[in-house]
Amino acid sequence: MRKSRTGSRRAAVSLAVVLAAASLLAVGCSGTGTGTSPKAQGARVSAPPVHAGVDYQLGGAYTPPKGVSVVSRDHTASPAPGLYNICYVNAFQAQPGAEREWDADLLLRDRSGKVVMDEDWGEAMLDISTPGKRARIAEKVDDWIDSCADKGFDAVEPDNYDSYTRAPRGLLTAADAEAFQTLLARHAHARHLAIAQKNTLELAEDRKRVGLDFAVVEECGQYDECGSYVDAFGDHVIVVEYTEKGMAKACAGWGDRISVVRRDLDVTPSGHDGYVRETCDRH
Repeated sequence: MRKSRTGSRRAAVSLAVVLAAASLLAVGCSGTGTGTSPKAQGARVSAPPVHAGVDYQLGGAYTPPKGVSVVSRDHTASPAPGLYNICYVNAFQAQPGAEREWDADLLLRDRSGKVVMDEDWGEAMLDISTPGKRARIAEKVDDWIDSCADKGFDAVEPDNYDSYTRAPRGLLTAADAEAFQTLLARHAHARHLAIAQKNTLELAEDRKRVGLDFAVVEECGQYDECGSYVDAFGDHVIVVEYTEKGMAKACAGWGDRISVVRRDLDVTPSGHDGYVRETCDRH
């Protein structure tokens, strides 16, 4: 989610419910776009094909449009047959209303003992400030990653890597975020899944040490950040824009190298009011 500056965008997992009722393994850097799962190739982990047709379906799964070879869906959904599938998990915060699914001491609390909330989206932040708590939180997230692997997804997209930037000063650090992400990366690779860095440009230079294989970036065209992500990840960058201006800038600067798609803010499924999907072919 892109909250730190816009406060406008949320990977709409709740909408989906309404509408639907340091790397231990080699990372392949030359995606074929065939949609062949890397798990069928043995222990190799493969990043998504570069400069590919991509669709961002966090608001609910639907048949991918023609020309799409990479799809991102929520971990509660099933992968799209024959494509490269990325599995979204909310790793650093609790889903809205799901605080009781976590042990009370794993919810981040301020100096007065009150649970720290991401007010934009009504999500309780998770307390990744100690090795012991990180390990316990990772156990639950790893279960979701296991589900992704068992369903046949090819990669995982842990959201809210930048949660520490929204916590009250002194409660969480960048080092905490990287330590927790490293745990998730090791588990994802052990399950033969590639793992994405979601936004969080300030930590991109550490991506190899953490074990991250590619980036999923919201609005890098809007904020003139695409080049910095390419510096860190090469062409293994997937861009999601939400405005006409951002889409035009991303396409003009980078559309010939990386994957770019425009979606509506609620990532609405095709066939529903508000659905928007555009590619660089229109710019």
